[in-house]
Amino acid sequence: MAPEQFSQAVLDWFDVHGRHDLPWQQDINPYRVWVSEIMLQQTQVSTVLNYFDRFMTALPTVQDLAEAAEDEVLHLWTGLGYYTRARNLQKTAKIIMAEYGGEFPRSVEQLTELPGIGLSTAGAIASISMGIRAPILDGNVKRVLARYVAQEGYPGEPAVARQLWAVAERFTPHARVNHYTQAMMDLGATLCTRSKPSCLLCPLERSCEAHLLGLETRYPVPKPRKSIPQKRTLMPLLANAQGEILLYRRPSTGLWGGLWSLPELDAFDDLQHLASQHALELGSHHELPGVLHTFSHFQLSIEPWLVRVQTPASHVAEADWLWYNLATPPRLGLAAPVKKLLKHAADVLNAGESS
Repeated sequence: MAPEQFSQAVLDWFDVHGRHDLPWQQDINPYRVWVSEIMLQQTQVSTVLNYFDRFMTALPTVQDLAEAAEDEVLHLWTGLGYYTRARNLQKTAKIIMAEYGGEFPRSVEQLTELPGIGLSTAGAIASISMGIRAPILDGNVKRVLARYVAQEGYPGEPAVARQLWAVAERFTPHARVNHYTQAMMDLGATLCTRSKPSCLLCPLERSCEAHLLGLETRYPVPKPRKSIPQKRTLMPLLANAQGEILLYRRPSTGLWGGLWSLPELDAFDDLQHLASQHALELGSHHELPGVLHTFSHFQLSIEPWLVRVQTPASHVAEADWLWYNLATPPRLGLAAPVKKLLKHAADVLNAGESS
């Protein structure tokens, strides 16, 4: 199929079957498209919907994002994971305000120079919100094109990625590029799915090489599997007489960077040192159900303990530590498993008060 026929088939399908009512498709501007694209990286549309609306209500413009407190940004992001994305959002917002007068640069090259914006995200921003002809190659589009040309090799390999980018460039039209970009993402998300593609409904069915070979699920070639190591940590939930839990802010770089988290110990015996550090007197304690949290490169097995503590009169937390009020929680960025454990602790403490 010639490139013009390919793009026209995709656009014709989009006009009838594409998604036209997603929140970021309304009041389109570079800021809204950019935030949605960052949220959608490694996250399902169904998950992003509520987060996007909440984020836009709180921070409707790039200036609002640039001027927001980091804790507020991380709070709005809590549960989406990959928190570097949120920190890079704010870094980029500040650069756009300081160096571009609050306007997004109008070229893919300049966009890719901003923190957290790769080539595909830059292409989506440029094409959808600015009408600039720019190919994209996000996960959905990669799957459609890899199947269409029966691309051999793992797309994470540079040589294979270059071949797929060349395919994406060849098929990107000059007209209606904003609709074509959305259409390709929709095609991958709704029909050309990972495990059960709906080939009979696909506008590219008759010329898709993977389909003609009957090998749709062979492409894209998956990443060679490696066993995921498991790490273990003990997380104490130190609860004072007011039902507050001691948290600390993690360093800005590394795992859960900049988020508020529970202390991590190698063994329960290390708890006394932590208590001495904060002038706490340890009381009763019991183990909560464990949590297994999976990251991209390892699994973290969390052993949580709810520990009652007594604090000295007028005791306040040290820098980068705070007493988190479970009844009226502050707006902070929390790691997803920590948020889950805090809720469990609140349930246990409330049950104890009512019994």
